[in-house]
Amino acid sequence: MVPLAEILRPTTLDGYIGQQHLVGKGAPLRALIDSGRIPSMILWGPPGIGKTTLAAIISHTLQRPFYTLSAISSGVKEVREVIDKAKAEEGSILFIDEIHRFSKSQQDSLLGAVERGIVTLIGATTENPSFEVISALLSRCQVYVLKEFGTEELQQLVDTAVEHYASQGRKVEVKETEALFRISGGDARKLLNAIELVVNNSGEGDVMIDNACTARVIQQNLAYYDKQGEMHYDIISAFIKSMRGSDPNAAVYWLARMIEGGEDPVFIARRMLIFASEDIGNSNPNALLLANACFEAVTKIGYPECRITLSQCAVYLASSVKSNSTYMALANAQQVVRQTGDLPVPLHIRNAPTKLMKQLGYGDGYKYAHDYVGNFVEQEFLPDRLKGTKFYEPGQNAREEETRRQLRARWGQKYGY
Repeated sequence: MVPLAEILRPTTLDGYIGQQHLVGKGAPLRALIDSGRIPSMILWGPPGIGKTTLAAIISHTLQRPFYTLSAISSGVKEVREVIDKAKAEEGSILFIDEIHRFSKSQQDSLLGAVERGIVTLIGATTENPSFEVISALLSRCQVYVLKEFGTEELQQLVDTAVEHYASQGRKVEVKETEALFRISGGDARKLLNAIELVVNNSGEGDVMIDNACTARVIQQNLAYYDKQGEMHYDIISAFIKSMRGSDPNAAVYWLARMIEGGEDPVFIARRMLIFASEDIGNSNPNALLLANACFEAVTKIGYPECRITLSQCAVYLASSVKSNSTYMALANAQQVVRQTGDLPVPLHIRNAPTKLMKQLGYGDGYKYAHDYVGNFVEQEFLPDRLKGTKFYEPGQNAREEETRRQLRARWGQKYGY
């Protein structure tokens, strides 16, 4: 039996829901598709928002040969076989789902074909391509960011499903959508799977879907509904929040859930590496060192042995003192940058590599800190409009309290430390 999500998969841009910033009338990707000249590209966004569908629509619209590979089950051998076939078919499109799971050698195997135009690559990823796609391949691709579905797009999907059932002679009324939207997490496939599951469990005749029946049916059929066995984003969220809440027992539990569910260990290690700076920072700088060592070890060892390293790191991070002061300092500075724009760099701290720049006063009055007692001398480093603006507020922990004392001795009067 063909799943509802597959039945309702659109085949044209006009039937495609969402991503209007890319494929709406006059949008950049739509213009390229309409011109018939598309670049190799990476489609980056959350699961279930139409990356695979968009790739198929592009191929269908342009009437190009379309090859698809999954990074989970394909290797260099499969990539080369597709490239050999594509050499005989001009304009072939190669779609690679979950391209972030391709190793460096697998990605390297694509380079020549992409560079020579043998294939137009469309890669789909839920992970930041800056981290997951090698620079040589990334430089040959245009990255398009797909946005998660909002309630308007999810409602469109619900309406489409209801219309489909009506065309089959079955009346389905969706009275309440809150539970459907919550369970889907913005994933179109999960939303449609949930609707199909409720309908199929409602017997014959008319169906009325509300929050209560949705929750009941999904709970009873969770294994079927979530075929991966794990709510990927819910689990990683629980893992991060457990470490942030300094509970190593909960952190290890959620780590075990991810390991048993077959989660990518590099994904887990990378999230801990981010966590070490975002939630611990300078309250314990060793956290970043350990998290980085964990990331490197995981990439070298792989499953199953790397699970021990992941556990060591998770327990350490969860048990560590916490501070988000450096994260907030950057957030505060970015907000000011957005509000004030490109303020000029003060002349005395500009570089002066040419004679003309020196004549214009670049570098005049700069005081070299190492020429002064304690390797410090007070001078202005911020643009004139931002003098005295404090972005960094040390956290309330032993290490950063020491930092506060040092800053107070140097800058107390100016920045209020």
